[in-house]
Amino acid sequence: RIKCQLAHLYFNPKTHKDGIPVRPIENTVNAPTTNISNYLDEIIRPIFDKECQNTTIIDGTSLIQALHQYMRKGLFKSTTLFCTFDIRNLYTMLLQEEALDILVEFLHVHGYTKVEGIPSETIRLLASIVLKENVFVYGKNIYQQVLGGAMGSSFTLTLANIFMWKWQKELVRRQDMTGEYYGRYIDDVFMTWNKSENALKQILENANTWHPNIKLEYKISKSLPFLDILLTNINGTLSTSVYHKPAAEPYVVPFISDHPRHVFENIVQTSLRRAIKYSSTFQLFNDERRYIESTFLYNGNPSSFIDKTFRKLFSDYISSRSFLPFLDNEAQFVQMHIELSGQPSRQQSQVEMRIATLTTDNEHLVEESDKKQEFAIQENKKPNEFQNKLIIHYTHEKRFNT
Repeated sequence: RIKCQLAHLYFNPKTHKDGIPVRPIENTVNAPTTNISNYLDEIIRPIFDKECQNTTIIDGTSLIQALHQYMRKGLFKSTTLFCTFDIRNLYTMLLQEEALDILVEFLHVHGYTKVEGIPSETIRLLASIVLKENVFVYGKNIYQQVLGGAMGSSFTLTLANIFMWKWQKELVRRQDMTGEYYGRYIDDVFMTWNKSENALKQILENANTWHPNIKLEYKISKSLPFLDILLTNINGTLSTSVYHKPAAEPYVVPFISDHPRHVFENIVQTSLRRAIKYSSTFQLFNDERRYIESTFLYNGNPSSFIDKTFRKLFSDYISSRSFLPFLDNEAQFVQMHIELSGQPSRQQSQVEMRIATLTTDNEHLVEESDKKQEFAIQENKKPNEFQNKLIIHYTHEKRFNT
């Protein structure tokens, strides 16, 4: 028998924001609707990944690649502004019925009347269960969520993305008309702009009126952080580097912890790879390299181990007789920067795999549909009183005292 228990609510503080607001998270690992949520996410997210590639930021690497494409079009100028904004409390502010309607609209717009053989109406019913049957424990009380979805439920992320697909259409249209860039990472948006700052502010203020529950907070500048990147327009030259939030503390897995040695090597090399990929200049890379080294020293990593791990990564790309744990010159950095920047990140590879699986499944479904089409038309089905009905059976095994 599958273990089943009510979700419970806890809060994560946002220490990098003024007033330290909290983010409500539900632990839904064994919740009654978790398997439905996971299944819907498994079949719907690849569709979103495929159909919304042009406006989706997967990670920092994908944003840098998109901006380089923007620059190759000759649109990046000394006057180009950056704009970032985030949606306040997106997950918990979605109107449930509206979100379900948008889900069906999204599928139909992109030609999916069925997904994995499941009609869109049935998918809507399953999604409704995930949203409306979300019951959780907090303190000694039991609550039912009536607005939005659970942060912690996998399908909530996909549904929020699809909701934003609908909301952002006007902004995307405006950006496409002028060739400007628009990209979104869940509830965080990055845009470029080459007109007046006041004109952009007016557009964003208008966007704040498009939906009663969708409110954005924006920043406009020639230098802004987004995710883990700091982007700066220096007289028409794009400067990028690793961004560390001011409230972030320099903690990683302590070297004295009981982990296999390769875990520590992977953490060091991942940080170093990111520094090489994100840093637009040799100087910015060296600044980040020193930050990485001091962080791992602070967490108990021996300097000999750090140096050895640095040299191991460098030797995979650079032929050098140097025993020093850093790149000798700018030419070596540029060589590694180009090679690593051409490699997809882990997150990008995951998205590509999901899309590839979707394409394969769709081809299989089309073939099966062609084979059975004539039979399906001629088949006479007997009336079924349970057709198009979804039956949910609840068993209450214990009464909670509050």
